[in-house]
Amino acid sequence: MIYLIMMLIMGVSFVIQSRLKSKFEKYAQIPLKTNLSGKEIAEKMLKENDINDVKVVSVPGFLSDHYNPINRTVNLSPEVYEGRHISAAAVAAHECGHAVQHSTAYSFLTMRSKLVPVVQFSSNIVQWILLAGVLMLQISPALLLIGITLFALTTLFAFITLPVEFDASARALAWLERTNTTTGQEHEGAKDALKWAAMTYVVAAIGSLATLLYYIFIFLNRR
Repeated sequence: MIYLIMMLIMGVSFVIQSRLKSKFEKYAQIPLKTNLSGKEIAEKMLKENDINDVKVVSVPGFLSDHYNPINRTVNLSPEVYEGRHISAAAVAAHECGHAVQHSTAYSFLTMRSKLVPVVQFSSNIVQWILLAGVLMLQISPALLLIGITLFALTTLFAFITLPVEFDASARALAWLERTNTTTGQEHEGAKDALKWAAMTYVVAAIGSLATLLYYIFIFLNRR
């Protein structure tokens, strides 16, 4: 049953990723009336939130946009950095939303940041431990339990990420509307694009939980 659920989640994830890509491409065809680029929008949002120590830079890759709290940079993909369309506005403002969270010590972002080193370490070895745990289940069930514990941290990280992403989008949309950076149908397009971006995190969290339950089921039924 859990296996079928995992397959279903994988299918849903593929559909949502495809939908997100199509939404980005759709709204990338609609120019902003303000004619501001993603870079200019990001710099404006940072400035208006009194954030002066964060740089806006361009990074390679499609939808590779992210905020780095370590070196204090808003990293925008070329399409967003140079783009003067709805998609660029939505993504740039969303990443700046994370910078605002950082500057205001948003609790869920703080918790997620503290988990990053642990999750990075566990993600490099957890699959091998889980595999070894399953193969050696009758000999050393504790090994699988260790793998489950490590994977539980990954699942926790995925769920803590949800309020972080939803809050960043809420901050972005509020600022875009308040400053008239996006108006009318532009704003509805930005909201739609960010909604589908958020759904990718929801599916990822559910998928992680389903995987965790799968290994717990194996452990509990080892006899």
